[in-house]
Amino acid sequence: MTTTAKGQVIGYARVSTGHQSLDAQLDALSNAGVSNDRIYSDKLSGSGLRSERPGFMALIDYVRTGDTVVVLGIDRLGRSASEVMLTIKELWDKGIAIRSLREGIDTSNPTGRMVAGVLASLAELELELQRERKAASRAARKARDMPTGRPKVLTKDQAALVRRMREAGEPVPVIAESVKVSRATIYRVLREGVA
Repeated sequence: MTTTAKGQVIGYARVSTGHQSLDAQLDALSNAGVSNDRIYSDKLSGSGLRSERPGFMALIDYVRTGDTVVVLGIDRLGRSASEVMLTIKELWDKGIAIRSLREGIDTSNPTGRMVAGVLASLAELELELQRERKAASRAARKARDMPTGRPKVLTKDQAALVRRMREAGEPVPVIAESVKVSRATIYRVLREGVA
């Protein structure tokens, strides 16, 4: 299928966690000529399944043959090389081009599609290497009896107090308010039996 540039230019931005900012991506898309009212975005946490990306699903519903989807980087289209390639194919089959600003890719031609596939594979490799480095760092800290992961919200004494209060029949919201933490933290302490 051949795509043309006569359709609309639509942007998509995605970050992997809720505490990351979309600002840099939104600015880059805007500077590339994408109208602010034509930028779809998602802030993810968790699995990142397509069904959990309402901005992406709205974009897929909106785009039409001849449109161009602009992203800051090709990796914004998915969390794995296979997902990125499936997205590229899905859009291509609909006659929609993808333009990636960072890599200078334009999938309206065969060379752009090939380069997009190679870059998606490299992006997945980099993510896997990052995971391996994090795991090695955690293992090294654990071997040295150093803390791993997030610091504990409650001390051991506070966790013991939480368990005693619950055993005495106090409701979880009351316990959470008394120790100034979320109900989720209280449930975690009760479930794990540790702070």
